[in-house]
Amino acid sequence: MAGEESSSSGFKVVDRRPFAPDGSRKEGIPAEEKEVEAAPEGDRSTLSEPPSEPQSEPRGPYEDEPTGFETLVSYLSTTAMFQLGLIPGPSGERIPADMPNAKRTVDLLEVLQEKTKGNLSASESRLLQDVLYELRMSFVEMQKRQARKSK
Repeated sequence: MAGEESSSSGFKVVDRRPFAPDGSRKEGIPAEEKEVEAAPEGDRSTLSEPPSEPQSEPRGPYEDEPTGFETLVSYLSTTAMFQLGLIPGPSGERIPADMPNAKRTVDLLEVLQEKTKGNLSASESRLLQDVLYELRMSFVEMQKRQARKSK
């Protein structure tokens, strides 16, 4: 029962609820109780209220940048340009075009366009349309260059 101690299990159960079953406040119990004793001796856990101000986690270099639809489109279009060989590698070296993966990335943007149709603002829709146009034209140009090289 509440307030009784069980000697066989090593647990001490204490009813610390501030209200009696009839809804009245119990006497002798502080308004805010922070410690709970329900663990065996030597292994006591303390539960406390969460801090009033949330703890901030370490922030990455891009943490302050907004994440949204424009960021997603920018990320995918940059990836496609890199795969097409239009953007140099990290140390400035020329990266050969990876046409199959560039096509997959452009296809992903097309899927995004199809699935978001009617749910985008005019500027978001225009951004996606423009990016897809430029990537498609670049893709065709890269295919032509590769065809000329293979002849």
